[in-house]
Amino acid sequence: MGGVRIDFDRIVKRFGSRTVLSNVSGSVRPGGVVVVTGPNGSGKSTLLNILAGALRPSAGTVRYLDGGNEIERTRWFERLGVAAPDMAVYEELSALENLRFFARVRGVDAADDRLSALLERLGLLARDQRRLVGTYSSGMKQRVKLAQAVIHEPPVLLLDEPSSNLDQAGHEATADLVARFRERGAVAVATNDPREVAWGDAQIQLSL
Repeated sequence: MGGVRIDFDRIVKRFGSRTVLSNVSGSVRPGGVVVVTGPNGSGKSTLLNILAGALRPSAGTVRYLDGGNEIERTRWFERLGVAAPDMAVYEELSALENLRFFARVRGVDAADDRLSALLERLGLLARDQRRLVGTYSSGMKQRVKLAQAVIHEPPVLLLDEPSSNLDQAGHEATADLVARFRERGAVAVATNDPREVAWGDAQIQLSL
């Protein structure tokens, strides 16, 4: 199948003498959702960081492909959307100002009405979008993180515990986001939440 994908083979990651990942292989392909599960400390977030290009594996290979042609690591960022619990948003800015900033970083020309509609789809009401993010609950901040991940409509989406701190309505909005993106791209989700595991059509089970 054409489109952008990630193939990874026999990934090993060590931090000092500790091996976090050992010979993990798989692929993230268009039209599918790969779910990475495993106990805390098994390397779920580490694997997603390697696939995002934020960490280098100690051994093994990661290939980024577009229609069969390899994408240079330095150009991978352009095709990728990431949301993770440890990602920062600017608390001294409003949600709209955060999205304006991330849009500029991505080279996206996005009008405020489009940014506002994206935030509202994720459950952040218009009356809250101009408040400083520093006044937000953790669930509201999570909605901003999800919005920044998809602002450029990436062909690959990597989500680490995407429903973290979200209520049922937030989970449903996230599920809708994943369903929409899988229609034209590839999605990987690191999670132990059974509701999120159910999104996947492939699974990578990690262990300690």
